[in-house]
Amino acid sequence: MKIQKKLVAIGDSGVLGWGDPIGGGWCERLRRSWMRKTNGPVIYPLGVRGDGIERVASRWRREWELRGEMRRQQPDGVLLAVGLNDSARIGRADGRPQLSIEAYRFGFKQLLKEIRNNTDVFVIGVSPVNEDVMPFAGCLWYTNEAAEAYETQIEAACLEKDVPFLPIHQSLMSNDNWKDWIEPDGIHLNSDGHEWIFKKLGKWKSLVSWAEE
Repeated sequence: MKIQKKLVAIGDSGVLGWGDPIGGGWCERLRRSWMRKTNGPVIYPLGVRGDGIERVASRWRREWELRGEMRRQQPDGVLLAVGLNDSARIGRADGRPQLSIEAYRFGFKQLLKEIRNNTDVFVIGVSPVNEDVMPFAGCLWYTNEAAEAYETQIEAACLEKDVPFLPIHQSLMSNDNWKDWIEPDGIHLNSDGHEWIFKKLGKWKSLVSWAEE
């Protein structure tokens, strides 16, 4: 019997599925989809609201080592989704970002290198925001210009490290009704938005091929 692969999905509230009371988020939708398949991969969703690259970098190894099935083995893959929280500006629209784009680029490249030395890695990009309702929580300004800039850094790092990357930002915004897929808070996708990402993942050849190997 084929041994089921294990995939750790790690990142922020997008991985957690916040904003999707119907399907639990794109990661949960993918988990359910694979669970219906014979010997489909097992997914561990490890999203934390508010996390940026530094927090993910500090917890990724400890997180997967605590999962029962993986105490004596490493996961077969990691799906990484983080960056939007790093791009937010603090206090005012022209304030400093939570993490400078230079520091983000350095941290992301280091994280990719560390994880890739242990297992396969897949990376998805940054979802857009509704700037009309900023600031978030009364103090954080998210913009699509910044989100796209940070996603560009993600893509460049993935190309350099030969890691599969799925762009999200411009692709989602190319839909005429994209703002209808975002929660009233302006930064979290709603059920329709999570469904859109889930469908993109289902057509992503890199991940689909890995899952079916």
